[in-house]
Amino acid sequence: MEIFEGWPLPAAIGALFLIVLLRAGGTYALGRGSRAGVKRLLERRGRMAPQLARAEAVIERFGAPVVALSFLTVGFQTAVNLAAGVLRMPLVKYIPALVVGGAMWATLYGVLGLATVNAIIQAAQRDPVAAIVSVLAVAALLVLIEFATRKARAISARHADAVEPILPDEAGQTE
Repeated sequence: MEIFEGWPLPAAIGALFLIVLLRAGGTYALGRGSRAGVKRLLERRGRMAPQLARAEAVIERFGAPVVALSFLTVGFQTAVNLAAGVLRMPLVKYIPALVVGGAMWATLYGVLGLATVNAIIQAAQRDPVAAIVSVLAVAALLVLIEFATRKARAISARHADAVEPILPDEAGQTE
């Protein structure tokens, strides 16, 4: 990113860390402050409603580690922070998770993200056609992975619906 061009790496990572703390903390505060309104709005619009429901279920089960690890994802991170606020996750659990996750995100983005962006810019300056072809190939690969993942989930869901488990209290009983 050009904004950090010429900055020492620790300063860039520090700035990214402050940005992620403000953004994720703000998302948590939005969820916490407007629990009912946020849920109604998301359900009505249909945007992020499935992600929020999944994030809530995961947070209720695993708690703060999910918040910290969500910073290693794309897209799910916002849903997790919003869900943590909506669920009113205690600040004594949320803040350490936010700090750990934010530090991981800032470090990864600062080291890998900025280096990748700079490499893409340099490659585009040397050979714009090759850079465009490379970006399109990566995008096609990501689309292919997403398609395969959705297909696998659909097959798994159909298989799960077809196989009805025998519950322990039903064992031995016949109709």
